[in-house]
Amino acid sequence: MDITNSTAATTTATAEYDRLIARHHAMRLRRQLLTPAAPSGPDTGGGGYDGAADQLLIRRGLGLVAPLADLIDHLYGVMFRRRPFLRPLFPASMEFQQAHLERIFRHLIDHLDRPAELDRMLRQLGRDHRKLGVRPVHYEAFEEALCAAIRHRAGAGRTEELEAAWTRMLRFAVGAMTAGAESALTEPPYWHAVVTGHERRRPDLAVLRVRTGEPYPYRAGQYGTVEHPLLPHTWRQYSMGCAPRADNELEFHVRRTGPGGVSAALVERTAVGDRLRLGPPRGTLLPEDDTRDLLLVAGGSGLAPMKAIIEQQAVHRPPGRRVHLFVGARDRGDLYDWSALAELGLHKTWLALTPITAGRLAEAVTTAGDWRDHLACLSGPTGMVGSVRSELLAAGLPPARVRHDQVLVGARPAGW
Repeated sequence: MDITNSTAATTTATAEYDRLIARHHAMRLRRQLLTPAAPSGPDTGGGGYDGAADQLLIRRGLGLVAPLADLIDHLYGVMFRRRPFLRPLFPASMEFQQAHLERIFRHLIDHLDRPAELDRMLRQLGRDHRKLGVRPVHYEAFEEALCAAIRHRAGAGRTEELEAAWTRMLRFAVGAMTAGAESALTEPPYWHAVVTGHERRRPDLAVLRVRTGEPYPYRAGQYGTVEHPLLPHTWRQYSMGCAPRADNELEFHVRRTGPGGVSAALVERTAVGDRLRLGPPRGTLLPEDDTRDLLLVAGGSGLAPMKAIIEQQAVHRPPGRRVHLFVGARDRGDLYDWSALAELGLHKTWLALTPITAGRLAEAVTTAGDWRDHLACLSGPTGMVGSVRSELLAAGLPPARVRHDQVLVGARPAGW
């Protein structure tokens, strides 16, 4: 390719992008000047949106645009063709991103009849998306591409009502995400971190320590998203494996899930001194206002948030609270962090540690005691979490007291 032509094309695309941003901000300012201020009051979420009606319309016409994977493929094709300057906001490989968006669409459609619940989730998603450089003008391009994709997929079966329902759903989502992003303007969109330690505990698992330049405001039990410099714009989530520390050092437990991804890069191609970026902390595994005894159940690298919770309890534990941790593993060798846990548990009469290396973890937990008065926190592979949760509910533990972070919308955030 001719370098001069390539540079000129890039300059042209950048200029068009700048013009769009300027136009967007000008239009936003104009709306603010011309629109009377709304009366202040509590934010109920949902804003009167009739999601149930749109849910019915979208589900009724889903066969016209299905499969969603093809709708999304066409959507991105249109958006990148019409707005090529948006392509650098996305990872080089779009496979994971497209699957992620499909999960978002399904989640939206399934929960449209509960707009207040959706609003809370979408605000958090919008806050998190700031790290990707997403601006409101990008959502406008996305809406344009979505409408084009619906017309293409539905063909002669397309109706104005169907397209309008999809558009309203998207605008509701974008409104909540934009509000979430604007509510977090006082915090960084991401944090720079330097790797201070990297231990290969097993061929497929590493424990990393990283230090941020400024405080990373997380709570024990939460997770953050991580970007590796080898894979720009590709973010994956990992739980923090330690309670917040005064020296701004964090710990991540990373299991390689496949070749070529962020986990593989963190396990195999990361060394002390490397730089990473962290997205905002997320998750509500351990509520702050509950003082019941804790039942913690972990599998695999799901041990990380449980270790953080135990560290926190060692310093800030409600009077009389007892904590019992069960760790499921295939064998003793799979208990990659047991020595650190055992040291953490020394002389703590309020803490019980139980490794499970034989039989079903769910059965071992439920037969080990009566947990009906406990708060249960679960973390690990989806199948493990599901089976333990089912057994605990069957044993009489109320659903509201069986906590695990929802693998929302795919749990590994990326850009729209």
